Amino acid sequence: MSKKIFIDTLGCAKNEYDSQNLAAQLLERGCGLADSPEEADILIVNTCGFIEAAKVESIEHIFSMAALKGESKKLVVTGCLSERYHEDLSKEIPEVDLFTGVNDYDDLPGLLLAESTGDKVQGEVEDVLPYRKRVFPEGTYTASLKIAEGCNNTCAFCAIPKIRGPYRSKRIEDCVREAEDMAAAGVRELVVIAQDTSYYGKDLYGKAMLPELLHELCKVDGIRWIRLMYVYDDGITDELIETMKQEDKICNYIDIPIQHVADPVLKGMRRKSTGDSIRKTIAKLRKEIPDIHIRTTILVGFPGETEEDFNELLDFVEETRIPRLGAFAFSDEEGTLSYRMAGKLDEETKNERVEVLMRLQSGISDSLNEEKIGKTYEVMVDEAVDEEACRYLGRTRYDAPEIDDAVEFTGTTSHQPGDIVFVNVTDSSEYDLYGEEVSHEFTK
Repeated sequence: MSKKIFIDTLGCAKNEYDSQNLAAQLLERGCGLADSPEEADILIVNTCGFIEAAKVESIEHIFSMAALKGESKKLVVTGCLSERYHEDLSKEIPEVDLFTGVNDYDDLPGLLLAESTGDKVQGEVEDVLPYRKRVFPEGTYTASLKIAEGCNNTCAFCAIPKIRGPYRSKRIEDCVREAEDMAAAGVRELVVIAQDTSYYGKDLYGKAMLPELLHELCKVDGIRWIRLMYVYDDGITDELIETMKQEDKICNYIDIPIQHVADPVLKGMRRKSTGDSIRKTIAKLRKEIPDIHIRTTILVGFPGETEEDFNELLDFVEETRIPRLGAFAFSDEEGTLSYRMAGKLDEETKNERVEVLMRLQSGISDSLNEEKIGKTYEVMVDEAVDEEACRYLGRTRYDAPEIDDAVEFTGTTSHQPGDIVFVNVTDSSEYDLYGEEVSHEFTK
């Protein structure tokens, strides 16, 4: 009798990608996928360990699964948290049968089905990220394509290079092959991810190859939208901008992890950018692609951040009016350069600064959304709010799944997730749009 596996995935889209690949390998070996932990023979928790809140969430999920384990189930913990803290976790949570790391996904099915015991962490790191099959949940219409693994940047606050290793690109032909698999599975929106997508190809081809890759991905039939995430500002070249302008499938949307704009803070973070370079990049993007929607994240309360630094950040946010902006407080992570830094701010100050920044951003977002009233936008349907009344939630090309604004609208006919429609905006709020469908392009 085949074993049934339940995979509980936490953290970012990269973890979701890894879980989908793991599921494909298990299915190839005759396993089945359980819809709930109660139905499973093997429970797998794919953890996140990037910042303190993510670590807490991962540990809570491990304990939750341990409580369901009983005598007959096997519990496996994998992912970033397990990679970083497997020795401590194995002592503190003996209910876990196996701890594996982020380089062990290919070995994990064999370890599970051979009924192996003990840890298997710190697996071999491949020089090139290979093509991998994945399993998508039924009805998937948007999914991530991981074009590289690891990171060569040395940001003072980040433990990712230690967790996931050096940067390894996936060959263009393998990226395209995975995109073709995604399209065959019904995916219409392809979200391009890596720790630093703008670095793509430097290790394999000797130069940044993101524009070339994008041209090839745009040739894949069935993919309607291509969205760029995690593009560092120093990698936004004229060639990349021209590619975005040329290819209709590429959304006029780009995620740029700015983190800060005050030069003393950026220098302390060991970022390659300066406040001036960030401003120039944004200005160039807006000149060349007037309707570009930029998403970014801001790290507030880095050690040594002064009131003057924070005020410069506030001025920047007010001046640039970035449509999609999130902020988080600095998290003191073991093993990072910033862990040993002086000048750390107290939690109250950090949290207050986040609140001030997000209040400012809320007003900016509200104002920008109000400007969309009366205009018509292409919208991808995400879910039905009231199917009988033809009321749906969706997103414009300017919004990434799960993290950006939503569009609530009344349709002219019944729709399924992944359908593309055109919506005239009739009202707005700080993070949402409301409207009426005026036509639809096609249905799934």
